[in-house]
Amino acid sequence: MKKKSRILLIVALILSLTITACGITTNEGEKQPEKQPETPVEQKNEVIEVSTVSASDQYLKFDEGESFEKNSVYDAYEKDIGVKLTNKWVSADDVQFKEKVKMSIASNDLPDFMKVNATQLKELTEADMIMDITDVYDKNATDETKKFLSMDGGMQLKTATFDGKLMGIPSSYNPYQYQFLYVRTDWLKKLNLPEPKTMADLLTIAEAFKTKDPGGTGKPYGIVISKDPFNNQSTAVTGLIAFLNSYHAYENLWMEDGNGNLVNSDIQPQVKDALKALQEMFKKGLIDPEFVVKDVEKAAELLYNNNAGIVYGQSWVPAQLAKGAVKDGKVVQEWGVFPIPSVDSEPALSQIGLGVDEYYVISKQAKHPEGVIKLLNHWIVVDNHPTPEQKVYEYGKDLKEKGNNYWLLSPLRVGKQKDNNGEILPKAIENKDESILETKDQKTRYERAMKYVDGTDINMWWEYLISGPKGAYSLVPEIQNNKQYLQNKFYGAPTPTMADRQEILKKKRDEVYFKIMMNQVSVDEFDKFVEEWKKLGGDEMTKEVNEWYATHKQ
Repeated sequence: MKKKSRILLIVALILSLTITACGITTNEGEKQPEKQPETPVEQKNEVIEVSTVSASDQYLKFDEGESFEKNSVYDAYEKDIGVKLTNKWVSADDVQFKEKVKMSIASNDLPDFMKVNATQLKELTEADMIMDITDVYDKNATDETKKFLSMDGGMQLKTATFDGKLMGIPSSYNPYQYQFLYVRTDWLKKLNLPEPKTMADLLTIAEAFKTKDPGGTGKPYGIVISKDPFNNQSTAVTGLIAFLNSYHAYENLWMEDGNGNLVNSDIQPQVKDALKALQEMFKKGLIDPEFVVKDVEKAAELLYNNNAGIVYGQSWVPAQLAKGAVKDGKVVQEWGVFPIPSVDSEPALSQIGLGVDEYYVISKQAKHPEGVIKLLNHWIVVDNHPTPEQKVYEYGKDLKEKGNNYWLLSPLRVGKQKDNNGEILPKAIENKDESILETKDQKTRYERAMKYVDGTDINMWWEYLISGPKGAYSLVPEIQNNKQYLQNKFYGAPTPTMADRQEILKKKRDEVYFKIMMNQVSVDEFDKFVEEWKKLGGDEMTKEVNEWYATHKQ
């Protein structure tokens, strides 16, 4: 009892001191505010409201009774981290979303946070409409989040930084997305041809596929390309970006000239060499003359139907090839994946971007910017190492995959800037050792590939060609370790001339490139294009880029 009395006395004294402290006054009689701790302790039952805007998606299917207004993902965010999500508006699709974002900016009617492009990030910063989030990010982002968004050395965060102020959160993805060469290996065996190691090898193979018609279609070609082959955004398959890279040429990339300045790759002499090679291929009938009117899927029919057996593209190309390679439960086409061959003794460098095109910005009027950072922290956790209960963020309330794509409901999503799939997956699949798998993505890919290996699902052939011991991922470690890639050196917001003239210059470029490829004009027309490019704004754009580069060199 005496012990209990002492405890009660201590508690009473503490309460007395607390009450007295709250009433401390200065000599002037003004009450002093109670000092707050630097990092407030979160109250579990405290809920803050954060508004955003969203786009409907054809792949998002709501469970019965749910919608953007009320759903299990929003409920989970409120329950797990105390952030209640509301939408200022929801667009019908991504196209309408971008238009409505423009209208929101023009009318200064922003939600607490939303996704914008690089130009809009710059405009909003200059208009003083969005928040400098340097401090709120530093204080509220977890160590995991800070590490996650700095895997690339902090390059993506730099693209969102103006005058030392962090003005947005990069909607990041892996910039190390390399291009590869895919060739029908069953045809190589049939024609007794070696695997391509050089550009000369590849051109020999393309001619053999044309002249000897191993597919027996009567209408063979050497290589498959589609109508927009120089657009890096739309040619992850059937493009010519990697073909340029084979000649040490690059598509619209700002690169060093050896004298400390940046130049645009579109007008470099190596491009002329690549265009000359394409012109020769076209004259020999190795390229479908109707490629200029065919989108990716239409062009790819030549692969499915055995008209051609060579295509460039990214690591996921086998998923496209599977439409022709696997039929009636059997693999009817054999494909191999190879590094980009080089035209000379120097290795070909695969061009890569920065891994960020859009940003999440926070309105200057937002009352709870820390809520946005909480959403960021939580997304990184649930997307990379979720607990069983956190599957709700991926699948909805049933916690089971049913094709609803509930992950699309999360309003702030960032991807991993680097992965080690190339080191892990080929070994795991070859040795049937799932113990070395580290991420959710690796476990998913392993399961799919093993279904092909075990013969339980031949349709998973495509995953084996991506992740298996001789798949696309198996080539990545060597590319990474030897730095056989070239990244854009300009990571600022579009310059004034770039914003005004870039599309005009690209249109002119494609027009000239196509005419040369299709043998409508001499390859020397490229030299005239270079001069015209400079006069049409290229020189001014280059000047602006180098003014930026002078203050941003590593």
